Amino acid sequence: MKQISAIDLFCGAGGLTHGLLKSGVNVVAGFDIQESCRYAYEKNNRGARFFNKDVKAITGEELNELFPEEDIKLLAGCAPCQPFSTYSQGRDVKNDKKWPLLYSFSRLINEVLPHLVTMENVPDVTRHEVYHDFVRQLEASGYKVWAQKIYCPDYGIPQSRSRHVLLASRIGEVQMIPPNRARKRYRTVREAIGKLPPLEAGEQCEKDRLHISAGVSPLNLQRLIHSKPGGTWHDWPDTLRAKCHRKQSGKGYVSVYARMKWDDVSPTITTQSYGFGNGRFGHPEQNRAISLREAALLQTFPKSYQFVPPEQKVQLAPIGMMIGNAVPVTLGKVIARSFQKHLV
Repeated sequence: MKQISAIDLFCGAGGLTHGLLKSGVNVVAGFDIQESCRYAYEKNNRGARFFNKDVKAITGEELNELFPEEDIKLLAGCAPCQPFSTYSQGRDVKNDKKWPLLYSFSRLINEVLPHLVTMENVPDVTRHEVYHDFVRQLEASGYKVWAQKIYCPDYGIPQSRSRHVLLASRIGEVQMIPPNRARKRYRTVREAIGKLPPLEAGEQCEKDRLHISAGVSPLNLQRLIHSKPGGTWHDWPDTLRAKCHRKQSGKGYVSVYARMKWDDVSPTITTQSYGFGNGRFGHPEQNRAISLREAALLQTFPKSYQFVPPEQKVQLAPIGMMIGNAVPVTLGKVIARSFQKHLV
């Protein structure tokens, strides 16, 4: 089988790249508009060069110069999902600067004509015309396209994350490898983070700087104490409930202020998963939200993955954004294996 070489557009901190590399794909470069991702990307992904460049300014010619000539070329482009996400519903996204990025990815595919293409995004991407334009252009350029919604726990990712995955090939029919986990064998929160040292809210582990948790207010500490794994704010005394929860319209707001369950998958890890009030991100038994390291492990980054240089202070918001925006590493491995099987 010929070597697959890849370029990762919108590479972020390198989740997809790391998964591809670990499965034997030669990732030569990653492009991202966030310079802050350079350290994490290059530190953890040997041989892959980071380019701080807007995808709209990239040309097919410069990508072709990076690809080894004799290899099977894979172009990956997991564009930022915010315009396509349910989190965006209710606000006007017509002028979102991220909206045209899928068209830029399509342009680069036409200029490079790689053998293989992959894209990962939120399931709601299929509700938008830009996505269907993207698929039509692939098919017009001679690609066979496989595209489906997948449930990440089916592939060993310990979070209830659903994603739309697209694979395309100019070589022939392609498809994702079958799920490798039955429901009874899903990886759990306990398997992913259960062996990490305990932390207090606001504490940082001496042996792992990324194992750091956000502080909590006295009110939220009391809410944590009264929270049950897998429960909701309904478990709290009335005095701890927020005003919006007491209103009739707030009865259904049960997806925030909650603890994870040890023996279940976690909720989808977001860019703000370090905050107790930002989702169901309470630690299963410790009175705090999950740490940055725990969020990264639930995103299937290895425990050794470094996000900032040793001399730089660990800050929750920017690193939380890197982790939450990443493609889970294990999903990168599954995509690589799917293409490798396709080429056999």
